[in-house]
Amino acid sequence: MRRRTHVVPLLLAALLVLAGCGGGGRAAGPAAPAGPPQRGGELTVLESASFAGGWPTGLDPATNTTGGANISQMSAIYGGLFRLEAADDGSDAKVVPHQAEGYELLDGGRTVRITIRDGLRFTDGTPFDAEAVAFNFRRDVDSPCTCSPTWPLAENGITTDGPRTVVLTFTRPFAAVINAFPASNVNWIASPTAVQQMGEEQFALKPVGAGPFTVVSNQLSSKLELARNPDYFKEGRPYLDRLTFQSIGGDQPAYQALLAGQAQAYEGLNTTPLLEQAQEAGRLTVTAQPATSPYVVQLNTQRAPFDDQRAREAVYRATDFGAIAQGVFRGRYPVSQSFTGPGGLFHHETVEGYPAFDLERAKQLVAELGGLTVRLGTLRGYVAEQVMTALQTQWQQAGIQVQIETYELSTLVQQFNSGEWQSMLQTAGAWDPAGGVGVGFRFSSDSPFTGVHDPELDTMLDTAESTVDPAERERLYVDAGRYIADHAYAPFGLAFAPANLATEGVYGPGLTTKIPPIVVNTGVLWDEVWRVQQQ
Repeated sequence: MRRRTHVVPLLLAALLVLAGCGGGGRAAGPAAPAGPPQRGGELTVLESASFAGGWPTGLDPATNTTGGANISQMSAIYGGLFRLEAADDGSDAKVVPHQAEGYELLDGGRTVRITIRDGLRFTDGTPFDAEAVAFNFRRDVDSPCTCSPTWPLAENGITTDGPRTVVLTFTRPFAAVINAFPASNVNWIASPTAVQQMGEEQFALKPVGAGPFTVVSNQLSSKLELARNPDYFKEGRPYLDRLTFQSIGGDQPAYQALLAGQAQAYEGLNTTPLLEQAQEAGRLTVTAQPATSPYVVQLNTQRAPFDDQRAREAVYRATDFGAIAQGVFRGRYPVSQSFTGPGGLFHHETVEGYPAFDLERAKQLVAELGGLTVRLGTLRGYVAEQVMTALQTQWQQAGIQVQIETYELSTLVQQFNSGEWQSMLQTAGAWDPAGGVGVGFRFSSDSPFTGVHDPELDTMLDTAESTVDPAERERLYVDAGRYIADHAYAPFGLAFAPANLATEGVYGPGLTTKIPPIVVNTGVLWDEVWRVQQQ
């Protein structure tokens, strides 16, 4: 069985805010650099206060409740055992060892051996070895963050074998374990000595890792100032001397700040008109990331009216996401009939047997039910609210009465935890379906954010994430997508990802090139980001 993740409202910012994001389309802006990367300089990166710009509990991997939103800050401080890399156009994405030297999957995926690079040291001078990694793993698996891993650990399942090898032992095969690392707190290794000497509260304010940058100052959910780590294990990296993360009120003020020269980059733009404006103006580099996650209309099958499959099918038949994609977003976002986007693994645009848009069939089902009234909710955000309004119009044409509601994060969490909600426009996907906000987050019975409680589907999803062979995993996920469609559990829609903005002369993987998002934002490789130095 999956281990249920601990849940508190703050930690869900890293995941549920997905419902308010958007992206897609072409990259635009200044030309690519004419020469090789340059060393030196400073960079200020803006982060939306409602998402990555908030780190209220600090930046300790084991206590940061918003870790999934703070991947940029955490990666800059700690580096990462593994990271997701891709070609500049976002193709050929794969998880590769970083501070890890390599790994082995043994016993059909029940045992994982991770080998640490030789000679790594934290910035306090202490060894970054297998014991340090095991210490972190044991702290992180019980973290209150949804970025904590859902490992099916055996008793005493975290051990070491020599100074550089950590061994994970599972109760069942878990072949997706490595792909899930970049979106999980176990990827970020903190100095055990610093944690123990400083105490968790102080460590969270000024953490010690072995990443490309060290902490100079940390004003929670406001400003994080970092300086180059001179002992970083990659020679010549990072390129920047200083890196600052600054919280800001949202897309519009961030856009204006970049134009005014008050910062050089912004992660996570999702306001579609502003994205188009930025692309047309040509003053900034606009990088729209590959979509990995589609919207889904979650239906609570445990409560009326969606405990009746006819009501669920009526919603499917009344929904035309193709028309929404073209009419509202001018084809910017692709449509998916399942829980993967075109930038992620195992994507198939269509699903066999998917209940397609059929207005007459929808009207017939509504008549059989004697009418249908639905409450549809979502988290506040431009794209989500546009989709909500379009769905309301489409459903009303089928005779479905719709009350739409938008929530702040804490209220949305309360709705899910109450179990009384009817339908929610959210997302269900990740680069790997078994990681991050993957299919299990929205469809597994033991998740608090699902409307489906189906043991057969649970088994299908567990089997898929346990399977070593990629072709067999893909087949199993195709079967799961068909099963969801056969039971009309939740119609899927637009696949999307946010965009990143950068001023002229700033370059770097994931910032001005494409890397599929691993949670919401792309995992920018900050040790390779650089800017042209003014003469």
